[in-house]
Amino acid sequence: MTAHPGLPAVGRPTADLLAELAALTAADLPTRGGRTAAYVYDSGRPEVRAAAEQAYLAMMEVNGLDPTAFPSIVALERRVVGATAARLGGDDATPGIFTSGGTESIILAVKAARDARPDVAAPEIVVPVTAHAAFHKAGAYLGVTVVSTPVDPKTFRADPALIAAACTDRTVLVVASAPSYAHGVVDPVAAIAADAAARGIPCHVDACVGGWLLPWLAEAGAPVPAFDLSVPGVTSLSCDLHKFGYTPKGASVLLFRDEAMRLRAYYACAAWPGYTVVNSTVQSSKGAGPLAGAWATLQALGEEGYRELGRAALAATTLLVEGIGAIDGLTVLGAPEATLVAVGTDTGLDLFELADESRARGFFLQPQLSLDGLPANLHLTLTGVSVDGVAELLAVLAECADAVRPLGPPQAPDDLVELLREVDLTALDNAGFAALLPAAGIDLSAAEPRMAPVNRLLDALPPTVREAIVTRFLSALYSPHLG
Repeated sequence: MTAHPGLPAVGRPTADLLAELAALTAADLPTRGGRTAAYVYDSGRPEVRAAAEQAYLAMMEVNGLDPTAFPSIVALERRVVGATAARLGGDDATPGIFTSGGTESIILAVKAARDARPDVAAPEIVVPVTAHAAFHKAGAYLGVTVVSTPVDPKTFRADPALIAAACTDRTVLVVASAPSYAHGVVDPVAAIAADAAARGIPCHVDACVGGWLLPWLAEAGAPVPAFDLSVPGVTSLSCDLHKFGYTPKGASVLLFRDEAMRLRAYYACAAWPGYTVVNSTVQSSKGAGPLAGAWATLQALGEEGYRELGRAALAATTLLVEGIGAIDGLTVLGAPEATLVAVGTDTGLDLFELADESRARGFFLQPQLSLDGLPANLHLTLTGVSVDGVAELLAVLAECADAVRPLGPPQAPDDLVELLREVDLTALDNAGFAALLPAAGIDLSAAEPRMAPVNRLLDALPPTVREAIVTRFLSALYSPHLG
């Protein structure tokens, strides 16, 4: 247990604060250089980052709560939304909303679809099982049932016929991914949207990860299927700029085909004696720094900058996919149409141990668990700076595969699996849960904790138990009992 200091008696010098921040972040994954193959997106251009940082700081104290008080918000949002729409089948008049990220964009898209059908008492949305978890979060927050449909077990793409079959008179929205985060493949958007339109159901395209990437890949010669607002039947689309737009975190755009649907994403309240609340996003008060940072990044890079980054990311992906095919025991799942790659195994390698070994050698790969017959794998997101490190990454993967091959397939302790299936985690407090972790082989005190035992255990459990465990873990992590 670690005691953390509270508020100091007197203010501390800036130099001391920055030194403490440096110490606290020393164990964090690197955010630049392409060695962290998830979570971060690096343009590799210091001058672009500097422009974004200065714009962010210039608008940090501007409150997005009231655009009539700060008209700069309106001007900047129009420009950012317009630029995004112009690349994604719309134009300067396309209605949209600037949000804090993909999850908020998705929640608002689901809200708009739900509120467009007030006649449906128990609304449902139909999604492929590979759709982002944010749709399940939206369903939980908004009281909407999420109906998941299987995907093709070889291509990992959504099956339009299964989505159509799952639609009922309670369906208020269907979803397609461009691409799915887990496997980097684009769902058959045109077929899904056409069937939805024929049934009078809106269709949302989750292009959070690919919206600002796929157009540039297409310009670089990649075979990108149609997925945006130019596709008949697509009624809304989400696109994160803080991914392949390389903007500071907190930047996403939600586009709508018509103004009426955008209006339903808004929220207003006059049923209290304070100021009348009207919000375009889930947040009320919000700093304008991310908006300004996004605008500055788009302007600093420009079309040619994004073309160059797209070509580099595509080249990195091509090299990686070819190289993985030459490593005994590793394989690429599906045929990625974006620069997201899922690495699986065709010989039973323990991919979770491989991830730990890779991290120890300087490359972070993101473990993804098995689900409904879809195999566990390791996720890599390749960006514009990744191409310079692909050869080293492939050498590390080959070395790690050799290191873990003698271990055989992953195997979680049966007794622990059965215990966790039966135990009521809600009855444990943070201290009790923390005391259980050593039995699962989890030692968070290590400089680089081995996560393979955790992932093997979670992979052996059903999703509902996984959710209970990671929720309890998160609570304990922020308590004095783990830290």
